Amino acid sequence: MRLDILTLFPNMMTMFFEESILKRAQKKGLVEVYFHDLHDYSLTRYGSVDDYPYGGAAGMVMAVEPIANCIEGLQKERHYDDIIYTAPDGEMFSQPMANTLSLAQNLMVLCGHYKGVDERIREHFITREISIGDYVLTGGELAAAVMARHGSHLRCRYPSRSRRYRRRTIGPWRLLPGRSRRTARIHSPAGVPRLVRTRRAPQRQPRQNRTMAHGASHRTHQGAPPRPSK
Repeated sequence: MRLDILTLFPNMMTMFFEESILKRAQKKGLVEVYFHDLHDYSLTRYGSVDDYPYGGAAGMVMAVEPIANCIEGLQKERHYDDIIYTAPDGEMFSQPMANTLSLAQNLMVLCGHYKGVDERIREHFITREISIGDYVLTGGELAAAVMARHGSHLRCRYPSRSRRYRRRTIGPWRLLPGRSRRTARIHSPAGVPRLVRTRRAPQRQPRQNRTMAHGASHRTHQGAPPRPSK
């Protein structure tokens, strides 16, 4: 998967892609990420990328020329499955949507800023508008990082599976895992409930046996009956 991110602040984006899953995905060659600074495509002397909207409304909008020049230049090099705009009024990002996007080969993401982008960009270039929640951020960089991290996770988890397999079997995502506690018995302000301690996973049996044996003296000191030895 190749991911091209169009942003006004590329330095803000790089830190999200230098750690954890995104870093491993890039090292394995599963994901390629490229950042494009829209200031470099400006036609003005000072690299301006915003302008006043028609009608005298408050705020600034991202100008057409830098965005159009960047998108058209990238489209001459390769075909893109989707050109995504991170918009607060877009379609809500979900797990099924992430599954679909992870199957794409080339994606382009435009990070909005200021009051948004010129409407002509949305009409002529954008194929999909995505929101990560019903709230307003200062820019679309965080939304782009969320989508990129999710897609990279799916690429790392199912790298050799066919498109049909991944489309059908990744799920069910509405079933969330239960809450967990680590194997340490005692930690302020409370310990681990007995019901949780007695339910052991087969693959972790040796480690839990050592933990329970180590804490047997503490249970006896508190007055609880000692665990019978096997």
